Amino acid sequence: MIVVTGGAGFIGSAIVWKLNKLGNDKIIIVDELGKEEKWKNLVGLRFEDFIHKDDFMGLILQRAVRFKITAIIHMGACSATTEKDADFLMDNNVHYSQELAKYCLENNARFIYASSAATYGDGSNGYIDDESNLGVLHPLNMYGYSKHLFDTWIKRNGLIDKVAGLKFFNVYGPNEYHKGDMRSVVHKAFEQVRDFGKVNLFKSYNPQFKDGEQKRDFIYVKDAVDMSLFFLEHNEKNGIYNVGTGKAQTWIDLVTALFNAIGKPINIEYIEMPEEIRGKYQYFTEADMNKLKSAGYNKPVKNVSDGVTDYVKNYLLKEKFLGMNKD
Repeated sequence: MIVVTGGAGFIGSAIVWKLNKLGNDKIIIVDELGKEEKWKNLVGLRFEDFIHKDDFMGLILQRAVRFKITAIIHMGACSATTEKDADFLMDNNVHYSQELAKYCLENNARFIYASSAATYGDGSNGYIDDESNLGVLHPLNMYGYSKHLFDTWIKRNGLIDKVAGLKFFNVYGPNEYHKGDMRSVVHKAFEQVRDFGKVNLFKSYNPQFKDGEQKRDFIYVKDAVDMSLFFLEHNEKNGIYNVGTGKAQTWIDLVTALFNAIGKPINIEYIEMPEEIRGKYQYFTEADMNKLKSAGYNKPVKNVSDGVTDYVKNYLLKEKFLGMNKD
């Protein structure tokens, strides 16, 4: 049985979707649905059962799991970069992950977990996924720090060669609808174009970047999922790896692709960035993908134009979720 934590969330539900496409439905989804509409991400997916994340942790701590777990793909976490409750992040993103890792190692199960490009901070120390560089990284927010703490726990406990950690860059795509302010700019911009015919982008406060020319490594969720499942297929490939395209593109590139996919003229308005995030803003991110390629991953990845086009035409305009689409 494969356990996907965060399996009703954005990347987690996309992983379940791809496992289904590969013919695998021996899946347990672990998540917390709450009162939002995250449940819609599950419609059309095939899985054995759903377990609340607190109940699942109880089973793990008591060693009372009654089914054979072959792998835990741990995508469950608080992903809000603006979350200020540090104790909550420590418990949810660090301690929860530690217990799952220990269980997998005790029971000879594969453990694949989500880290984040937020661990790299302002990028002054580069974006190379070399575990020997973990000590020089300085995340800019508590979310990034919580992910960094777990990465360093893995290293400190000698587990780098036993598990696979994935540093996701800017992932966008279907099934992110429930994420509120943490949705990708693609989804937010789509609503702006639909409702107002224009897109708002933050002005730049860094003289090295003009307005709209801040750059990020935007990766389509389908490519991020393929990279993640590479490590399920290859148990011998371990360590911490970047999940990105390896090519940074500007916010202008991103919204231009959106306007083109919708078929409307480009109309961008630059607005002030809130002061509380100006000092924590990443102006440039670009994943170094050499390590993943050296591990044997060789699938092509979509650029912004292709990824945004698929997202808009096959999902946003049709108001469809991954599990409802037959592609």
